[in-house]
Amino acid sequence: MIDILLPAWLGGIILVLAAGPLGCFVVWHKLSCFGDTLAHSSILGIALGILFNINPHYTLIILIICITLSLTIIENRPQLSMDTFLGILAHSALSLGLVIVGLISNVRLDLISYLFGDLLSINFNDLWIIIITTIIVLIVLIWKWSAFLLISINKEIAIIDGINVKHTRLILMFLTAVLISISIKFVGALIITSLLIIPASTARYFSKSPEQMAILATIVGIISVTGGLIISAYYDTPAAPSVVLCSTFMFIIGIIYNRN
Repeated sequence: MIDILLPAWLGGIILVLAAGPLGCFVVWHKLSCFGDTLAHSSILGIALGILFNINPHYTLIILIICITLSLTIIENRPQLSMDTFLGILAHSALSLGLVIVGLISNVRLDLISYLFGDLLSINFNDLWIIIITTIIVLIVLIWKWSAFLLISINKEIAIIDGINVKHTRLILMFLTAVLISISIKFVGALIITSLLIIPASTARYFSKSPEQMAILATIVGIISVTGGLIISAYYDTPAAPSVVLCSTFMFIIGIIYNRN
């Protein structure tokens, strides 16, 4: 049991180290729909990989990069709001992916594994990929922290300060895309977006500064991963959804705390 739980726990904890602070910017910039769109589009990426006989994770990463670039173009077009475009893109990509899967003969795609992942399938070799991804995300976050924070607070002041808002926001979106695309293989598309959004939203109720919120979001994520795996081990429930439910429970505690 320990041989299975330990790599899963370490992988989840390492991912949370990046997802916690990055999730704060996702919440501040209202990019929650962006994460959901990437999660839904993952099915299309996997389907295209199978269709063209390419490693599905490569096509998934390429697709997510293309989606991220397309959003920078849409942001400059007032005729179509970002939320509307993301909603259209998410459902269209998911539907197209399912249609392609249906048209491919003699292929059975386990959609549940890609959406919800299998946290317990992480092994010690996978941890290196997770560690490298987390280090890259954290380095860029630390490097661009002030710029990310300033455009979150006031874009006009950021422009006066000489910050290129469009490029900085694009970097932030790419960081989110990279973390999601790499993490899908290990924890699933829907779970990684939950780890980005829910802990950060929970930390918002207890923090008094951006830095404190990033730290608390990471702590909430760590508690969620640990609690979810314990529940999964004792009650034989799916690991990844159990992690999300633990995170949701802590979010509810945050709401109750805020009301008091």
